Amino acid sequence: MTETVDIAALSGIDQLRLGMTGAFIAPIARTVGFELTEVEEGRVVFEAIPTTAVYNPLGTVHGGWISTVLDSACGCVVHSTLRPGQTYTTLELKTVFHKALTAGTPVRAEGRIVQAGRRAAFSEADLRGLDGKLYATATSTCLVMER
Repeated sequence: MTETVDIAALSGIDQLRLGMTGAFIAPIARTVGFELTEVEEGRVVFEAIPTTAVYNPLGTVHGGWISTVLDSACGCVVHSTLRPGQTYTTLELKTVFHKALTAGTPVRAEGRIVQAGRRAAFSEADLRGLDGKLYATATSTCLVMER
């Protein structure tokens, strides 16, 4: 017998932990090529290695790819704070690019909660190479609501 899980009945942290088991993977993660590798309430880590498929005309990783990875880190860290029955949406994302990123460079996007309230949550994330080199940072404001 296959057990069906009611995702909406789980807390956000439990949903993310279930996702890390491979039970489900967000389609954007496959499309963009990143993976959630660490999760705890108020902190998440995504890992990725960009390819030339996401290059801009200048021969570096497109800012949209970087922003997508950082948006996921900022959003999922908010997701980690949700109670069962809650959801969220991003209201604002600000990305700052510190250094050009090239294909084949393994990166980690670490998201941290700044403050999670009843109706709004604020988060931040940074994108670093495994050597600690900073490539980009982001801040986000999310609207938290009942399903």
